[in-house]
Amino acid sequence: MYRILVVDDEEKVRVLIRKYAEFEGYEVEEAADGMTAIELCRQEKFDLMILDVMMPELDGFSACREIRKFSQIPVLMLSARGEEYDRIHGFELGVDDYVTKPFSPKELMLRVQAIIKRSSGYSAPRKEILTFEGMKVDFTGRMVYVDGEQISLSPKEYELFFYLVRNRGIALTREKLINDVWGYDFFGDDRTLDTHIKLLRKALGQYSRYIVTLRGVGYRFEAQ
Repeated sequence: MYRILVVDDEEKVRVLIRKYAEFEGYEVEEAADGMTAIELCRQEKFDLMILDVMMPELDGFSACREIRKFSQIPVLMLSARGEEYDRIHGFELGVDDYVTKPFSPKELMLRVQAIIKRSSGYSAPRKEILTFEGMKVDFTGRMVYVDGEQISLSPKEYELFFYLVRNRGIALTREKLINDVWGYDFFGDDRTLDTHIKLLRKALGQYSRYIVTLRGVGYRFEAQ
């Protein structure tokens, strides 16, 4: 889930943006001033910040300038002023987009979506890791750990194991496993699947029990 920081001294604006952002599936954090925004960006990880220009104590431009010293978080600037000078100043500070008030919440969310999609390369990809007792499955790093030790699997064993884990709790027929993991043009036989399951179980040690044989059907990854 992507996290958005909404910074505006007007509560009604923050509430409006939160309503639409949460409806779109974003997690939202709020700040009423620039100083709070800076501290939140130091302490937490956000995927995008919606930042108002005109705020008491510390304006949005100044807050953005400070945040840029330690973070490249994408920024969408809000302002009641639409002068070209403000836009240019914002872009010079590294702002990704600039929206004037009053704004359409739906259009704002489309701009947010576009910025996040465009800037997703700014930060490392979110790690996708699942843990089952002493076994850790790292999909992002393509690694599997058993009791803290990384085990070595062949490329096809990784594909088969990750497929089983992603479909945990589901009875997978032998035909489906072969078609989805090896492909429809596979010319081998069921013994190829059985051999890989055997090798997987050997590598997983005590956690091989998670791979359950369904006689006459196929296999199921069953997490306890």
